[in-house]
Amino acid sequence: MSNYVCLVCGYVYNPADGDPDNGVAPGTSFADVPEDWVCPLCGVGKDQFEEE
Repeated sequence: MSNYVCLVCGYVYNPADGDPDNGVAPGTSFADVPEDWVCPLCGVGKDQFEEE
């Protein structure tokens, strides 16, 4: 599974880590992250992320 980087702030979503503080379990691929999830650092949507 690939990492995805936020184009606005540089936050890296790592599927192995997920984002448990925001309801995304470790092991969740970026494609399976809910559409209403936002970057935990700057608040932009999934459409502002790019595969690393």
